[in-house]
Amino acid sequence: MATLTFHGHATCTVTTDDGTRLVIDPFFGDNPATELSVEEVDADFVLVTHGHYDHIADAAALAKRTGATVISTVEVVEFLATQGVENLHGMNIGGARDFPFGRLKMVHAIHGGSVQLEGGAPYTTPCAGFVIQVDGCRLYHAGDTALTLDMQLLKGAVDVALLPIGDNFTMGPEDAARAVEFIEPDRVIPIHYDTWPVIEQDPEAFRELVGDRASVEVLAPGGETTLG
Repeated sequence: MATLTFHGHATCTVTTDDGTRLVIDPFFGDNPATELSVEEVDADFVLVTHGHYDHIADAAALAKRTGATVISTVEVVEFLATQGVENLHGMNIGGARDFPFGRLKMVHAIHGGSVQLEGGAPYTTPCAGFVIQVDGCRLYHAGDTALTLDMQLLKGAVDVALLPIGDNFTMGPEDAARAVEFIEPDRVIPIHYDTWPVIEQDPEAFRELVGDRASVEVLAPGGETTLG
């Protein structure tokens, strides 16, 4: 059974039953929600939803040190190739592929898409979420997104949903609760909140908004849960 470790903000690690490690949106060194440095993290795959700094900051360093394969949009992997990352797999919205850990599908997210790293300005990219089938669990990491009717297409296809609730840059608690209504996951884990004052939120208030539509699991940075 896979496990998920939340590192704060939108960063998490999925560890499969056979020990394969997927790090999603690696943001460690400048992340005020975690004391982990990127040097303390291991990865076999690195998944990047989009190019904003708080989702891609440590992708190149992590991939180069560990030899992990980075999976992201074509534009993001083209940029990371210029940073010396060798193992890369580009995808685009709606595409799916089987990987050693399971099946991954890239789905729509509504958000800005520039690559916010030095030299990244020409690499404007669509933003994505990931639906990952791993060890019998269907995990949806929404990335940074507004509420979108496309989420209705995920109904019946998600067991655990990681949804941003911070507002201002992404959907807030009310829209995230509506997303739960659209998707109908068994469990939802709020992400992308409380990292900075502008996105402070009360996850317990979000739990109240969700009501009996799903089980809300609030993870503190460093918290871990099983997927299954």
